Amino acid sequence: MDTMQAAGAVDGRPVRVLVVDDSAVMRQLVPALLREDPRIEVVGTAADAYIARNKIQRLDPDVLTLDVEMPRMDGLSFLRNLTRQHPMPVGMVSSLTEQGASVTLDALASGAVDFIGKPRAEAPEALAAYAAELRAKVLAAAQARVRATGPVRPSGPGTPPATRLAPARSQAPGLVVIGASTGGTEAIRQVLAPLPADMPPVVIAQHIPATFSAAFADRLDRHCALDVAQAVDGEPLQPGRAYVAPGGRHLRVRRQHGALRCVISDEPAPFRPSVDALFESAAEHAGAAACAALLTGMGSDGARGMLALRRAGARTIAQDKASSVVWGMPGAAVALSAATDVVPLGEVAAMLLTRFPAGSVTGGT
Repeated sequence: MDTMQAAGAVDGRPVRVLVVDDSAVMRQLVPALLREDPRIEVVGTAADAYIARNKIQRLDPDVLTLDVEMPRMDGLSFLRNLTRQHPMPVGMVSSLTEQGASVTLDALASGAVDFIGKPRAEAPEALAAYAAELRAKVLAAAQARVRATGPVRPSGPGTPPATRLAPARSQAPGLVVIGASTGGTEAIRQVLAPLPADMPPVVIAQHIPATFSAAFADRLDRHCALDVAQAVDGEPLQPGRAYVAPGGRHLRVRRQHGALRCVISDEPAPFRPSVDALFESAAEHAGAAACAALLTGMGSDGARGMLALRRAGARTIAQDKASSVVWGMPGAAVALSAATDVVPLGEVAAMLLTRFPAGSVTGGT
């Protein structure tokens, strides 16, 4: 089955949420935090996957918040069944998604839209910030496009390689930059997997917590011909390698002594890593030699930086609405006329192999 659906508020009604967690405390706290926003209606709670399955059929929620560690059937198994049989937006709310990066990435690969850790005993201001993030992610999930999936491909050492594109030709760009947020961990994997080993350097800014970025880079490395690793401040960019921004820190590129290098920094910003920061640095230090892709994500981070890249003569590719989990960031770039091309996710990799051909702007929404 390959069903796609867009969920969320209809005719102005609140987003209907079902909270699934085996902890009685969480089944009280999460709904209480969500109900503070009038745009959200908590229609029920469930203590395990079997109760959740029955309530999904009866209550027809728009969004599910799901714990990983539950009795009778763990959350990941339930999620995989759900995305095959009844695809809907799911946000993981679990201590395991916070403590175990690999579990979080498994959940995202299995169809979860986003994740957030369970709240800890902290100051009231911290709980208020957590509640605001939780509500924002639920509202974004309600607008997400989710697709029924088959069994998740293994990612261990024996994983068969993806079908590779032809080797990079002489017209390949000198630098590839990629930005993404919600839905981006899987989108980036799908873009990198077919790229040949002789690609120009690829630099990636994905909105992700500090504890997850190294595991994310390791997972990408297992799926790609490129060597993928978390970026290190000052290291030179080399062909055949991809550099992932450390979670919670900015990654820029800078030309020093004739070579492009990674620059890591910590200055405040709405998002860290910031896609705008990466793209603007690529516009300044690589210009027309760069090629950029802005993939699925909530908000508008990257749109301004992509416009700077286009003005510098770079090819700029936005993922289209139909293939995006959330068409926020690429949609904002399209609205600014920052994208030279607007294409489905499956076409992004091939476009990254060529410089922007002058006078041949394509795409649509």
